[in-house]
Amino acid sequence: MFELLSDLWEFMRERKKFWLAPLVLVMLLLGGLIIFAQGSAVAPFIYTLF
Repeated sequence: MFELLSDLWEFMRERKKFWLAPLVLVMLLLGGLIIFAQGSAVAPFIYTLF
């Protein structure tokens, strides 16, 4: 996992595509939210957001 993030960071730094960083961060946060919500009582409320 860390190797993937390291490669992604090197790609963004080398090609000057720093605008990708917020997109990747939002996707990781949404993915974490969905994984967290699967086993909790908050799940029905989170799924109504989508």
